[in-house]
Amino acid sequence: MNWRLLAIPVSVVPLLIMVFTTHVSPTDIFAVGIVPFILSTASVIGRIMLQAFRFDYFVRKFIGNNVSSTSKIITVRLAGEFVTQTTPSYVGGEIVRIAFLTKNGVLPGNAAWVTTMEIIADVFVGTVLAFIAGGIALFRGNDFIGIAVILVAVPTFVFWLLLLIFSAKRTLRLPSFSTKLLQKFIPPRRAEQLVSSTNNAIFDLCKMSRQNFNSIWAVKIFSMGLAITFIAFLLQGVSFLILANAVGFRLGLFDSLMATSASTALSTLPITVGGSGLAELGIWAYTSHFTGIPSFANIVKDSHLSLIVAWRIASYHVPLIIMWVALMKVTTTKNSFRSLAKKFDSHNRRSTSRTEDGRS
Repeated sequence: MNWRLLAIPVSVVPLLIMVFTTHVSPTDIFAVGIVPFILSTASVIGRIMLQAFRFDYFVRKFIGNNVSSTSKIITVRLAGEFVTQTTPSYVGGEIVRIAFLTKNGVLPGNAAWVTTMEIIADVFVGTVLAFIAGGIALFRGNDFIGIAVILVAVPTFVFWLLLLIFSAKRTLRLPSFSTKLLQKFIPPRRAEQLVSSTNNAIFDLCKMSRQNFNSIWAVKIFSMGLAITFIAFLLQGVSFLILANAVGFRLGLFDSLMATSASTALSTLPITVGGSGLAELGIWAYTSHFTGIPSFANIVKDSHLSLIVAWRIASYHVPLIIMWVALMKVTTTKNSFRSLAKKFDSHNRRSTSRTEDGRS
């Protein structure tokens, strides 16, 4: 688990490169003021907490009230978010949440369903906002950032939309060559067990999908999740709005939301840890070419960069420390992450065994 200690300093490297290769100084970064910086950070923490409450909401509605306490569910969601924010393309946190749910007696497929609903809510809201941001950028003559944002958002949106549609129509399975491929890296029996348990989890997920998307009740729950997700994205926009206006850039909430949405879309590219460097590049490219906002037409390059660096620290690095504390709480207690993973794997093997016995 050494990655837990390395993730935060690694994510700082792009910021240090930006600071040392430009004329931005620590004084410029701190020019935003302590109060706006705290408010910006609080806005992002509010976004993270909303996502945690959404996870708790989905668990209660789709699975039941007996899984665990709200405080534990929120802590695990924050711990999983640390993993998400310190991996390329924001993946990995789902494993933490699924392992936690299965450890508490939830079938792997049902646990995967709740996590998938979270991902789809984030993807739908995030990509729709990214499409709007890209369209506005194209309309304003910023072709590069507009096309880039749309091209990044399209495959993500299409993949999860098709997964949602097909999972509600049929039972999906891993490709037939999966077992042979895995056997090249792990023992044959272990590969067969892994593929079988994964297919069982997918079967349960598809079953949940068919049951829930034929229910108006479930659609209402998912709609509430989408509403929570939109407010979370709005708070992300507010975080940049506060700092931009604190240094004299008259930026409206809508344009701030579009800028942060474009930044988020680009940072999903699996190139850097947590989108470090990509997020800064995205928001710089988007805000640098606002032709409809006079104050941005005369932006001084260094002040613009210092604003972006300050925003990145407030919206990413400070909340990352809070999420790291949550991860430590989960992984250093008797219910460690390794223990959760082992129980998740054990649950899968038992599920596989029951399935095979039923078939025989």
